[in-house]
Amino acid sequence: MFNGMVKTIRDSIVGTYPSCHVNSRLEERRAKQRAMRQERRRKPDKPDDFVTYEDSGSDEETPQQQDEVLNTSYNLCDYLRSRESSLCDQRRSVNVEFTSRYVLTHDMLRETQINLGYINKVFCSKWLSNRQVVFGTKCNKLLVYDVNMRRVDAIPTLSNSRANHPEIQGGLHAIELSPSRSFLATGARNSSDIAVYRLPTLDPVCVGENGHRDLIMGMCWLDDQFLVSGSKDSRMALWRINEDHMDFPDGGEESCPTFATIHPLSVKEVRTAQRIRSLCFNKEFKEIAALSLNGYIHIFNAETFKQTLSRKLPNCQDNVSIAYHSDGLYAVGCRSYTILLDARTLQTIKKITSRYSGCGIRATSFEGNLLTVGTGLGMLLFYDIRAGKYLESSVNASRTVALKCSKGIVYPEDEMDGFQQVKYVPAIYTHCYDSTRMRLFAAGGPLPATLVGNYAGVWQ
Repeated sequence: MFNGMVKTIRDSIVGTYPSCHVNSRLEERRAKQRAMRQERRRKPDKPDDFVTYEDSGSDEETPQQQDEVLNTSYNLCDYLRSRESSLCDQRRSVNVEFTSRYVLTHDMLRETQINLGYINKVFCSKWLSNRQVVFGTKCNKLLVYDVNMRRVDAIPTLSNSRANHPEIQGGLHAIELSPSRSFLATGARNSSDIAVYRLPTLDPVCVGENGHRDLIMGMCWLDDQFLVSGSKDSRMALWRINEDHMDFPDGGEESCPTFATIHPLSVKEVRTAQRIRSLCFNKEFKEIAALSLNGYIHIFNAETFKQTLSRKLPNCQDNVSIAYHSDGLYAVGCRSYTILLDARTLQTIKKITSRYSGCGIRATSFEGNLLTVGTGLGMLLFYDIRAGKYLESSVNASRTVALKCSKGIVYPEDEMDGFQQVKYVPAIYTHCYDSTRMRLFAAGGPLPATLVGNYAGVWQ
């Protein structure tokens, strides 16, 4: 039952072996390994330029390895019984990636559309808990949706301390949670400032100002204190979020929470960049990758906050999103395909073409070995980077897995007399999985910048 989703190692103390202790499992295991080796050794039609050779040693495993294989159960019932009995001698684990693959390939997800009212375009989102998801909009709204209550609540945006300073109202384009999930960073009321909230209460902590001259498009946390932001002014700013070193103003009434004002530790002009669009942090290499709208990827050393290199992306137009995989891959979404780059050399490994014409890539994210892509045609696509192909359906073998979102809402502009509210196919600007990876939040709005509208839904 659900082979591969759960794993329980059942070490017996006294008595008989567990029910999974069947010697024929070892022979089945060896047969599968031999078949896989033969498939890899099969000569292709054309010679390879790069060949690897495996160890040709014995197939036999040590007695300890064989004993562990025979004592390992992949049965969900055994896992549940072991968890209920709380047996310390049984080691249990759940393959969370398997759950998302299973529900996707077996067409188990169903959409619950969210009514947002007169809201313009959802650009960013994150799950706060197993029941709450937070998202930001183009009209500078920070909203929290309760999945159980099906209710949307507004969180006040934070304003800066500069008097008579013109505010930039460009919307909230980024939301990021600190690694320990103690802080949430997003844009402030002035879209060129950052705002930080405390989790899980969403109390305001600080506003960061004097870092950018234009609206902030991307953010990434380096750890629980240091945050990097990128803006359309082609600059990146480094911030430190430490409440022990902040000056909080004296609060008046208890109902009016106070917050501090901070300034960046460092601001860098990104060379050869025209408008920073997206950021991600490569923890393994300790570097920050920034994507600019003129088709370049820029690398900063995270420890020194100095730019180390920039590379022009091949034939890349409308590149708006970047994601990092722990195996050393960057995924860059552009107009007609997704590019996979080697994080060490920034060389293109693969161009993943869209399965639908005119399907621009608007959002990308990695969950395990699954690359999730939000498109401009109201669909979510899933690419298996290990298999090198789109995820295939187990229900219908002739098609790949795709979630087609419901039509969103477009609202008329004031000068358009007689224009009725119409349905449209939304662009998916943001998506995110919850901690179980069995629920997916997707949101966006109309692709043309002049249209006002929204779409949001939870797939579960």
